Amino acid sequence: MDIDALSDDDLRLDTRDDGLVVRATIDRPDQRNALNDAVVAGLLDALDAADDADARVFVIRGAGETFCSGGDLSAMPLGQGAQDYRENFSGLARLLKRMEDASVITVAAVEGYCLAGGCGLAAACEFVVADADAQFGTPEVNVGLFPAQAMAPITRAVGEKQALKLMFTGERIDAEEAHRIGLVTTVADQGEFEATLDDTVAAIVKNSPVMLSMGKEAYYAQRDMGYGEALDYLKEVIALLALSEDTEEGIDAFLTDRDPEWRGR
Repeated sequence: MDIDALSDDDLRLDTRDDGLVVRATIDRPDQRNALNDAVVAGLLDALDAADDADARVFVIRGAGETFCSGGDLSAMPLGQGAQDYRENFSGLARLLKRMEDASVITVAAVEGYCLAGGCGLAAACEFVVADADAQFGTPEVNVGLFPAQAMAPITRAVGEKQALKLMFTGERIDAEEAHRIGLVTTVADQGEFEATLDDTVAAIVKNSPVMLSMGKEAYYAQRDMGYGEALDYLKEVIALLALSEDTEEGIDAFLTDRDPEWRGR
């Protein structure tokens, strides 16, 4: 499938590095890249296409130097019933779950505002690269909403007390504070955002696709296991990974001082 052809007015998609990297740009700058049904559906389709195309990295960013301001409040079914609200909010839950299940490693490229559901979207990514001027927060509490779905990825990235403060006060924090509490992987120096993002993607994409896929699946599978159960599970994972052609190729490349040629199996 031509992933670039999935682009529309609200979401731009392009592939790089011979298709190994997919970049998805939320293109609603006048709405601060708020999430609507089209963006969520587009990201779901793009993740499916990226996995089918054997991409390794999936980058999510926003147009106009703003990541995402959360859900589009103008699209909320005000005055309607519970089922209407349930359907309105269910898209983000499907997207966050699909991101976890995807084989690709997801990277949030955060500039400007990263708020509400957008903060949850970033937290759900395996890597978060933030511009020095980025801001994070859950300001929906100021209009009587709670970051319920965003809470799942945020509380898995951030310590309990810091997560509670973030979610119940609506306080906005800068990139350095977000990094300190565990919400951000890397903060780029001023003027170095694109270079830092490219370096992060390059460090991931050079690795075995088998290792990336199995490693990601194993990470999420063991996360909620007990310690002993996790070790029993992970010894099976490493045994299976060691049987792959990629591991054989990687070890041979190391021993013969050359770059590996990954086979994806």
